[in-house]
Amino acid sequence: MENSAAAPKASPANAAGSHRVCPWWLGYLLVSPVRRLLYPPAKVLDAHIRSSMTVLEPGPGMGFFTLEIARRVGESGRVVAVDIQAKMLERLRSRAARAGLLERVDARLAPPNSLCLADLGGRVDFTLVFAVVHEIPSPAAFFREVATASKPGARLLFCEPRGHVSSSMFEGELQAARDAGFTVIGSPLVARSHAALLEKSA
Repeated sequence: MENSAAAPKASPANAAGSHRVCPWWLGYLLVSPVRRLLYPPAKVLDAHIRSSMTVLEPGPGMGFFTLEIARRVGESGRVVAVDIQAKMLERLRSRAARAGLLERVDARLAPPNSLCLADLGGRVDFTLVFAVVHEIPSPAAFFREVATASKPGARLLFCEPRGHVSSSMFEGELQAARDAGFTVIGSPLVARSHAALLEKSA
């Protein structure tokens, strides 16, 4: 799910067919210091997350962005990290515990066909979707679930790796987000990525 500089991370996707989900052990590469040079979590997230937010992160892998999100939401916020691979989440919880952030992290194991967000209806303030959607058989179903979980006015940072996703494919994924009720409000610069900032319609 990343470009050639970093291996892909897992996502809530159907592993069957052509939608390949990376093996859990590649998650170790995704939390490497080298990746931080390309995608500094603080820089990627800087303008988007505040204290007390509820943040959704589908496909967190071992928590490359998750720990920074947890720091930013503070003691009164939380990050809901959803993955289909138990070993990814085990490592994420371990890293969060060592950082003293585990109480802010709701790490959820999901089946391949759902994010299992029924309890979050209209509660999510911000969603990070980083190098995830191209692994998912139905972007339309994915964005509908995220939209249902999001508050009116909630924002979504959507990034896909240029090495795996063409401009036309990214535009198709964006259209699925629009159809689910999101509006594109910006095009942030993210290294080697297609990127868009979206907002949930009222």
